[in-house]
Amino acid sequence: MRKATILIPIVVVAAIGLLSSIFIVDERENVLVLQFGQIKQVKEEPGLGFKVPLIQDVVRYDDRILSLDTEATEVTPADDRRLVVDAFARYRIDDVVQFREAIGVGGLLAAENRLGDILNAQIRAVLGSDGVTSNTILSEDRSQLMERITEESRSRAEALGLYVIDVRLKQTNLPTQNLDATFARMRAEREREAADEIARGEEAAQRVRALADRTVVELVSDAEREAEITRGQADAERNRIFAEAFGANPEFFEFYRSLTAYTRSLRGENSTLVLTPDSEFFDYLKTDQPREVNRALTPVPQDGAEGADQSGANTEEGDGASQTEASAPEAEAQGEPEQSEASADEDSGSDNSSLPVAEADSADEVETQ
Repeated sequence: MRKATILIPIVVVAAIGLLSSIFIVDERENVLVLQFGQIKQVKEEPGLGFKVPLIQDVVRYDDRILSLDTEATEVTPADDRRLVVDAFARYRIDDVVQFREAIGVGGLLAAENRLGDILNAQIRAVLGSDGVTSNTILSEDRSQLMERITEESRSRAEALGLYVIDVRLKQTNLPTQNLDATFARMRAEREREAADEIARGEEAAQRVRALADRTVVELVSDAEREAEITRGQADAERNRIFAEAFGANPEFFEFYRSLTAYTRSLRGENSTLVLTPDSEFFDYLKTDQPREVNRALTPVPQDGAEGADQSGANTEEGDGASQTEASAPEAEAQGEPEQSEASADEDSGSDNSSLPVAEADSADEVETQ
């Protein structure tokens, strides 16, 4: 019983000591066994490992490819146009012993800080070297610049036990203070291009508008010319028809033209005429007989009685009318009516074409009071 009481604690302590002396190495990591800060073992292959309990410690390091985003770095290329470059790197721990000796107890965080300083320094050195401009950084030659940065960083990182696989420029921007000026210049260029496009459009529109206006003028002038020709032909045809119609009855034509002259002249607001009493304009207002009959009834003055007729005409209008009526029988008694009728016919025949037109024209030109 006493032996069992003693053996149980011994077995427990032995089990604890055995378990604390065994460690497992994962395939994704490397292990260092340290004794009082000194490296005693290096385990890079996966499997079981043994150490002295309570004396030796196990430190694990990731053996996979790691990534690091650097801080934005401001560089000045050869053309003095400042750029802000943001890069990232891929690396892994190549030599854990050298890594432990270079970094110490800081671990992976301290290693990334030092690697970030190396990357920023090499980015400034390569992008700020002679012959490298901002256009070169933004062109296809950018891949060559990244290869140079990778090689320079790799050579610097070997002292830390790190292997830099690749360095890439993630984005390249202008500084914040330069963005406004750049955007303003870009906006001005776009506005200038827009103004040029608008000007060209206005020019094309003016050409089209001018062509349309000229076409309209030509079409209107051609239409007016055709209309004038048609109107002139219609007027000629109308005059011909009127001439034929009125030539069939000249007496009716004179009467119709006289009535037209009366209609145009004797209106409500224009009824005062200044004419001589014996004007032919009043022939159809004095009587409804044809103009040939009025002329036939008009007395023909004789040579011997010329002074008496003039004196009789100066007396009263009633006496003149009686003398006119009295002279008509005398003319008939002396055989002169035939001559007067023949002269009236000749006068009417000569006035058929010109007298009505003269009456209409004179009626249009009547002076009003």
